[in-house]
Amino acid sequence: MADYVQVSTATEHREQALELARVAVRDRLAAGAQIIGPVTSVFWHAGEFGTGEEWKLLLKTTAERYPELEKHLVENHPWANPEVCATPIVAGAEPCLQWIESSTTAD
Repeated sequence: MADYVQVSTATEHREQALELARVAVRDRLAAGAQIIGPVTSVFWHAGEFGTGEEWKLLLKTTAERYPELEKHLVENHPWANPEVCATPIVAGAEPCLQWIESSTTAD
């Protein structure tokens, strides 16, 4: 069985998250994506404390496809140094895991 991950990032605008998700899923870098927001973020950035509103993007993919998904997100993200984190999916319903696997495999 393949290893699976949930990948997260955030954008300033909903449309930015939607475009990142649309291309990732279309190109089979991710099986699916959810856009949640707006969410309130509290953070340190460039040595300064801040708060702001963001749109959270969650994507499901395989560990094998993760490097390509990360590359897509970093290269196409509007921020110079975006948060891109992958969290292992340690368990899941078998049909869901099969869906992730088949959706990220090229035809």
